[in-house]
Amino acid sequence: MADEIRAEMVANVWKVVANVGDSVADGDTLVILESMKMEIPVIAESDGTVAQLAVNEGDVVQEGDLIAVIN
Repeated sequence: MADEIRAEMVANVWKVVANVGDSVADGDTLVILESMKMEIPVIAESDGTVAQLAVNEGDVVQEGDLIAVIN
């Protein structure tokens, strides 16, 4: 079952760490967001493979926006 990772706040996508096809483990950083000069890592919530990345560096995400899908 796919695990959708969503933004928890409004932020800028500072850095995309993972790529589609990468194997990730629970706790691995996928993307780093920036909000109010703070860096917020977005982490994988399960082991699997990155099936989709819905953001690019420089994008602005809103609360609830899809960031990644892990299968």
